[in-house]
Parts: sequence; C-alpha cells; structure tokens
Amino acid sequence: MNKILPLFLLITFFTDFNSEKNQFIARQGQVSFFSYASVENIEAQNNQVLSILDITNKKIAVSMLMRAFVFKKDLMYEHFNESYIESDIYPKATFEGDILDFDASLNKQTKIVRGKLTIHGITKEIDIKTTIEKVNNQYKLTGEYNVFVKDFDIKIPPILAGNIAKMITIKFSFQYQSYEE
Repeated sequence: MNKILPLFLLITFFTDFNSEKNQFIARQGQVSFFSYASVENIEAQNNQVLSILDITNKKIAVSMLMRAFVFKKDLMYEHFNESYIESDIYPKATFEGDILDFDASLNKQTKIVRGKLTIHGITKEIDIKTTIEKVNNQYKLTGEYNVFVKDFDIKIPPILAGNIAKMITIKFSFQYQSYEE
C-alpha cells in the first residue's frame, strides 16, 4: 500500500482527463550517482524510477525508492540505506519542477528544469540543465547535476569524512510514453 500511494498521488496531481496525449509516463527511469572517494569510488544505479511529464503545463514529477539503488558491494548498499540516507525513515526521494521556456514544436532542446528536490526529508530548490528529445511522439529527458551532502543533512562520521566526497554527481535518463498507452 505504501508503494501505491505515491504513484496514485503523482498520477492524480498531473491528470487532466480532458487532455489530448499531453501527459507522458516513464515507469523505469534511470537515476545514478557517483561520489569520488580516496579509498574507493561510490556509485549506484536505480532503474525503477517513476516520472510523469505534462507537456501542456510544462511540469515534471519524479519519485524513487532509495532502497532500489544497486551498488557493486553489499556493504555500500547497507551503509547507504542505514547510515546515510536512513531509508527506513526517508524511503523515497522526489522532484517536482517546471521546464522553463519549453517549446513542444522542437524535436531536441536543452532547457532548465527548476524545481524542488527532496532527499532525506530535506527539500531544496534546484535548477537542472536537461536535454529533451522528441521522437515519434515520445520524449526522452536526460541530464546531470550535483548536490552537496550537507545540503540534505546527511551525516558522515568524522573518521570517514576524508574518504567521501562532499559533492555527489547525479545523472538521469527518462524515456516517456504517452500516458494512455
């Protein structure tokens, strides 16, 4: 039930039952992150990210479960979920934003998406440079941005502070299909 509620809220938020194929969904979007570390780099990928794109209103919403990130090592997964992100308390991350100056007539464009990113219970406004491609009435959004660990109140033990980067690079790719398909 807990997993269905965020999906229902996202869909309800963007649903205009009179729209004409202006809403798109990505059910298996990809988000990855990379953190340089002196001992061993930390990277993970989540291929179960849900996103809704509303072309008419130039809006996007993203929701992902933090436990869906896959790491190369089980110990990294455990530390990420238990010590840093605290997935039991903060199970998901979300983003809601607006695509600035979006032009639906263009097949490829790079735009700024401005919105609110919530991680670890903290919400910050961010701008993300995003490439938007339209092919056969489907959209693909890709991009990359950086976040600072301290901005989201993620505690790193002092003994490990020198081994973990203060800035994390996040990449995303969403392949949208018409919501009606």
